[in-house]
Amino acid sequence: MQNIFKQEWFSRLIDVMLPVFATLAALGVGAVMLLLLKVNPFVAYGAMFEGAFGSGNSIAETLVKATPLLLVGLGICISFRGSVINIGGEGQMIIGALLATQMGLMFTDLPGWFVIVLALLMGFVGGALWGGFAGYLKAYFGVNEILTTVMMNAIAVQLMNFLLRGPMIDPSQAQLASKIPQTARLLDAFRLPRWMPTRLHLGFLIAVVLAFLVYILLWRTTLGYRIRAVGKNPDASRYAGINVKRQIVLALLLSGAFAGLAGAIQVYGVNYRMITDGSASGFTGSAGFNGIVAALFGQLHPLGTIPASILFGALLVGANKMQRVVQVPSALVIALNGLVVVFVVSSDYWRRKRQRRRLAQARIEEDDEPDEEPGAASPAQTEVVA
Repeated sequence: MQNIFKQEWFSRLIDVMLPVFATLAALGVGAVMLLLLKVNPFVAYGAMFEGAFGSGNSIAETLVKATPLLLVGLGICISFRGSVINIGGEGQMIIGALLATQMGLMFTDLPGWFVIVLALLMGFVGGALWGGFAGYLKAYFGVNEILTTVMMNAIAVQLMNFLLRGPMIDPSQAQLASKIPQTARLLDAFRLPRWMPTRLHLGFLIAVVLAFLVYILLWRTTLGYRIRAVGKNPDASRYAGINVKRQIVLALLLSGAFAGLAGAIQVYGVNYRMITDGSASGFTGSAGFNGIVAALFGQLHPLGTIPASILFGALLVGANKMQRVVQVPSALVIALNGLVVVFVVSSDYWRRKRQRRRLAQARIEEDDEPDEEPGAASPAQTEVVA
């Protein structure tokens, strides 16, 4: 029995380390690509590490990049645990940011702390409505949530472009021929507190606190239990009296809410205005997609998503430093990030496969255990009789 326990523990440890192995494998493939470009991989990766963790300012930049990834990842943990796939983080970030920005532009006479709280709340609500609509279509009309969330990303982008080139455009830009799609700059009083002289803001601490709250929600409340139960087996959950449709809507609603909050924090903590180049990534930096990978890296656990987000934030910040130091094309940096994404997502497939194998092995061992005959005496009874 002790050997079985040790084997089980070791097998689970391998499952936890699979994303790490996947990242190392991706970096190994990246090293081959660097060698083909006649670049020393050790120098390149050394520059990447220095860019991400080489100084206090580098660490701060890494945490700034990790903040939206963590918030989106927390939402992904909720939706994926409910067996609904949210690919709409980009659009939900945009909607949350638009509503939050409008609060700062409208209520310029209110106290700064009040506007910040109101803006973050509106970002949370905006993302929730955008994600909840996809959940409603999934639950009550059977519409595939992957399709709806992706299409709603496109709608959000076009809405953003319309507003930033029209009703919400910076008045100073409206008079120019360039007409850069951006809003007016928020007042200094509306900025999230920062750790000077870096760009690290209060949003990272908010995200970490929310990670612990999401853990409590999923594993210490009846609401979280219902979401996870529906994700495991909707038919059994329905038989047990759980409203399956309501949990599906709620899972996507909460997932979108955290993405919307990420967009609001990006405005009030980093940009201080809504600005884009016409694409979703022009504002989000692809955090809506990278947050999915961070959540998968963290095994869809809110607390595991914290270090996973920091790791991916480090990759994003360090890759820019590597590009400047060793003079590699920007396409290589994009390819390297893509390799990490592909390998980490693939590792989740192998983790699930190993889990199924362990369950099957446990059933076989349970069936092979001999059952005691009703009238047979136990070894202890035999010893007493003797």
